[in-house]
Amino acid sequence: MSYDLAVWVGDRPADDSEAAIVHEALYEKYIEMEELATPHRLIKTFVERLVERWSDVDTGDDSPWTGSPLLRSARGPYIYFGIAWSRADELSSYAVQVAEQLGLTCFDPQMGVLRS
Repeated sequence: MSYDLAVWVGDRPADDSEAAIVHEALYEKYIEMEELATPHRLIKTFVERLVERWSDVDTGDDSPWTGSPLLRSARGPYIYFGIAWSRADELSSYAVQVAEQLGLTCFDPQMGVLRS
């Protein structure tokens, strides 16, 4: 089981409903498409900051990420990634903090809410 987050470049939506619409559009465009889009520089920086703290080398059951390397989950201005459920509170809190520092939007697709 994992806890998923979506992070993207762009203006922060006005509310959770608008964020859900933006998330769905970005997911369809960047995750479900066959051709990979080069990650935006801010998304790359976001991932670099996360993996500085927690390695994204696939170490089996000890890895906090559900996919490795983490940057592989990034497409254009968007990243959708999973965190091991047992580490969700700790890692998602840090991910939200880093996203805010970089001016990125962070969305919890399970609960359908913006994170801040």
